[in-house]
Amino acid sequence: MNSICVYCGSSLGQSSVYAERATDFADELIERDLALVYGGASVGIMGTVADAVLDAGGEAIGVIPKALEAKEVTHTGLTELHVVESMHARKQTMVDLADGFVALPGGLGTVEEIFEVLTWAQLGFHEYPCGFLNIDGYYDMLTAFLDHATSEEFVKPIHREMVVVEPTPETLLDAFASYEPTHVKKWIDREET
Repeated sequence: MNSICVYCGSSLGQSSVYAERATDFADELIERDLALVYGGASVGIMGTVADAVLDAGGEAIGVIPKALEAKEVTHTGLTELHVVESMHARKQTMVDLADGFVALPGGLGTVEEIFEVLTWAQLGFHEYPCGFLNIDGYYDMLTAFLDHATSEEFVKPIHREMVVVEPTPETLLDAFASYEPTHVKKWIDREET
């Protein structure tokens, strides 16, 4: 792996622990010589993780659509900044630049983006690890939902196992380093009548 795409909030959230652990995650990226790919903003958890990477001498690559340059307050000190035409272009560019995908705490956009790349992995469109840094139990209820969807047979157990959920940057990136992609030849078995 050379780079990790991080999806996270453009706000800091209620607890200071989210920004603290985002900084720890940035430190772990630096320790492993991994570049950061993210949404290009200078605010919230997004800005925190980018600033921490840059402060430690690492590489931070931002991708932001023109329509969000003002709303998300574009980071002007990045190693690279890609300004793209649309959210679809943003997401595709981030995928093209990364070798793994992590969700830090965030809201609707964060969850939408990580679930899209998880779906792409499930479909075999890429073979990179996808996971959640479960800071202070932030993603416990989402993990419970995935377990429920699996028990109700809407998610195959093999696909549930693709979702890496870890409480620390070290354990998450260790799991990424040993990740083996899942291959499913056939989606649906239909009984002949």
